[in-house]
Amino acid sequence: MAELKTEDDHAREISTGWQNQLYDALRRNGVTQFSYVPDAGHRVCIDRSIEDKEVHSVALTTEEEGVALACGAHLGGAKSVLLMQSSGLGNCVNFMSMVKNGRFPFLTVLSMRGDFGEGNPWQMGMGQAARKVCEALDFIVLEVTKPEEVVPTIDAASNMVWKSGQAVAVLLSQRLIGAKSF
Repeated sequence: MAELKTEDDHAREISTGWQNQLYDALRRNGVTQFSYVPDAGHRVCIDRSIEDKEVHSVALTTEEEGVALACGAHLGGAKSVLLMQSSGLGNCVNFMSMVKNGRFPFLTVLSMRGDFGEGNPWQMGMGQAARKVCEALDFIVLEVTKPEEVVPTIDAASNMVWKSGQAVAVLLSQRLIGAKSF
């Protein structure tokens, strides 16, 4: 049986772990705009984007604002990423039709809830629907379950987004980020 890790277990891995590699891979692939609603699963990327003087770090009041920011960034010649929790995806569905209809290249990284080891019943619905919702919007969906998959997956997603003009959602599984206690 797979070991169930908690957020505390993952906090010990943060200083040299996959979360720093995720940020570094996004930056190496040219991302200069990070938008987010605060989330523990994205804490390192958020904190590093705030500290990085070469990027724009935008705190959102709701996730769909990040969709509009990403489209605007593209129109202005910049590369962006929307960092959100899977539960925030439900807030974005109508705005994501703009990505599809406008054929915008779009990258989002979702910290998953409602999958491996979830203890909060309120997170189950959207967590279980996230992949299907993204696929219904014609997004390419890539999933990361192990630390060693982070960099190659972000590199692959970046190629798909900025070289092929696709919309890509990268799902960071709870096997990777850890299950929150409830």
